[in-house]
Amino acid sequence: MSILAWIIVTSLFGGMLSVLFAAALTLNTRASWVQMLVSYAIGALLGAAFLNALPEALELSKNPGQMTATVLFGILLFFILEKLVLWRHCHAAECEAHDRLPGAAIVAIPSRDQHDHGRSGMMIMLGDTFHNFVDGILIAAAFMADVQLGIVTSIAIIAHEIPQEAGDFLILLNSGYTRRQALLFNLFSSAATLLGGLSTYFMLQDMNHFIPSLLGLAAASMIYVAMSDLIPGLHKRPEIGATVQQVALITLGISSIWLAGSLFTHPA
Repeated sequence: MSILAWIIVTSLFGGMLSVLFAAALTLNTRASWVQMLVSYAIGALLGAAFLNALPEALELSKNPGQMTATVLFGILLFFILEKLVLWRHCHAAECEAHDRLPGAAIVAIPSRDQHDHGRSGMMIMLGDTFHNFVDGILIAAAFMADVQLGIVTSIAIIAHEIPQEAGDFLILLNSGYTRRQALLFNLFSSAATLLGGLSTYFMLQDMNHFIPSLLGLAAASMIYVAMSDLIPGLHKRPEIGATVQQVALITLGISSIWLAGSLFTHPA
């Protein structure tokens, strides 16, 4: 299968799978499932960043100092972008942008009198459409560097998108959208992943020297999401049993990325 075909298939399949799975979890209000997925997603993101994206970026760049500086810049950049999103959403003491973080438990669908007439839902969709577009850029850059790297990067991105999409689904319901509308809006937003992937593929055909930097930003994105957005939610359950489960699932996420990388490095 060609690189372009890989990008199209993973972008479409990953986006649709994460949205449909998230909608199923949300409608069934299974908080424990989402929390388990968050722990697994942390391991998948960290595994993809440190075992695949960063080593590949360092190998391609031939300049370790420049690449680690790129990762550091990326972490700062994503911090600033997230601050801008939170600043735009938070106008009161109770902020839905914080409440939607993937680490938060799934709650019951709010009553009609709690709706905000679509304001927060639309802002969430605009922000996530941009986020999905960036995911498409990172997926395409990874596949253009190496097919195995593209596969494990896609796995990690899909793993963290599922709990995030579940939170988005609840925000849309809270804003007054029907379940059907919330599903359609999320599916539409996920299409930005394919747009980002295709744009990057055609733009980088004659600019391969940008691929190492994009891989460094991909690693920064995965590290930042895992450490800033996901791990804090796990600290809300400090009991021993929950901690053991979290560590086991994080380890499983790392192991699955390592296994996927090993399998696709030496195809049959």
